[in-house]
Amino acid sequence: MRKALAAALVLALAGCSVSQAAGGGDGKVKVVVGYQSKTINTVTAGTLLRSLGYLEKRLGDRYTVEWQDYDTGAPITAKMVAGKIDIGSMGDYPLLINASRTQAVETARTELVSVTGYNLRGGLNMVVVPPGSKARTLTDLKGAKISASVGSAGHGTLVQALEKAGLDPAKDVEVVNHQPAVGAAQLESGGVQGYAQFVAWPGLLVFQGKGRLVYDGSALDVPTFHGVVLRQAYAKEHPDVVKAFLQAQIDATRYLHEHPLAAAESVAKVTGLPPEVVYLYNGPGGISTFDVTLKQPLQAAHEHDVAYLKRISPDFGGVNVSSFVDDRYLREAYGPSYDSDRASTVNQARVTGTDAACGGTVSDPATASELWLAGESATHPAETPTCLLRQIATAKGAVRAAYVPDTTTGTRWFADKSIWLRDRTALEKARLLPFTTQDGADAYRERHPKAEPVTYEQAVQAAKGGGDA
Repeated sequence: MRKALAAALVLALAGCSVSQAAGGGDGKVKVVVGYQSKTINTVTAGTLLRSLGYLEKRLGDRYTVEWQDYDTGAPITAKMVAGKIDIGSMGDYPLLINASRTQAVETARTELVSVTGYNLRGGLNMVVVPPGSKARTLTDLKGAKISASVGSAGHGTLVQALEKAGLDPAKDVEVVNHQPAVGAAQLESGGVQGYAQFVAWPGLLVFQGKGRLVYDGSALDVPTFHGVVLRQAYAKEHPDVVKAFLQAQIDATRYLHEHPLAAAESVAKVTGLPPEVVYLYNGPGGISTFDVTLKQPLQAAHEHDVAYLKRISPDFGGVNVSSFVDDRYLREAYGPSYDSDRASTVNQARVTGTDAACGGTVSDPATASELWLAGESATHPAETPTCLLRQIATAKGAVRAAYVPDTTTGTRWFADKSIWLRDRTALEKARLLPFTTQDGADAYRERHPKAEPVTYEQAVQAAKGGGDA
């Protein structure tokens, strides 16, 4: 860190940034963007934006863009302190660390200028266990080793969730600091008994059959998000670059909403992630809501996170969130509807259409489900999870993926990986109820004792027979 701060001071005396100094002999100014390709909640400021070429088109021939890909936000922050990255995207906890580590040096100071995607309940972060684990709830992990990227949003969610469950994060579990990919390998090999991470790692492991969800971050009911941060000095020197980047991000967000399947396939091709996993998070009604505006609930959650980050990251000195957030550039790039859109938390990308099995209109985000059949270029909307299962039971093609919202939290999840209950007292098309975790299903049964557990296969057969089979 001392070396990074020294580098930043040298740059200040030189009166230019490293990215400017590293410009080629062609006279073009280099713009260096740090992103995380596999953290697919940032695709509109990273992977998808890069593949679409929107930033380069906005900037024109005067600039050249260098994209640098990382697994987490920590190396992006280190390079921003050293003046080697101009614009970066990362999660809420890493953003706070970024602010804390750059505010001490004026030339390295950063600002949060936009959001990529968010989940108002916290569903972007989850805890996974091996498929054969006896753990059914978070409290069952007492005494276990849990892999997490220390200081990340996934780690923060774990700490808060453990405390809410009555466990001491410092004494009742052992948190092992891993990069996401390393932790995933450790979970598979048995080196750890739990895995707390951010989008898209939990969904990936569950989809691959290498993990089972034991804690859904939505149960915490604390917003989580990813955002775009830039060096303040660079923004003052090149406001045209900042405006172009934010306009390009808005363009990429619009493309994601208008072409969700194509966007998922594009991101999957670049990252190596299965398209079905990308679509789980980034598709209509997905776990992530993509919206660039800096919403008040997200800022409030950021302020809430400061106290937890101080506890899990000893070198975090705190930060003034209000002074870190700056939406001046975004307001200019966005246009006159910024304030009204900022005030809204309605997901502009929702599952809609007509249900082929139940015949109703798909309009309620709390129950809207979606079926993706192999070999087809469009998905099939379903009014409820029961209607979705009915479609699966009568489908002529192989199921590529089927998505349902958790009955309580609304978290979108894979239908065949969900915990299912059947409530014969409910309306016919609402009798089969999915949950992301056993914890959630058990809590529902306490309130609705007549609901009974069924397997996924039993649920499909029940839906085929009208819900009473």
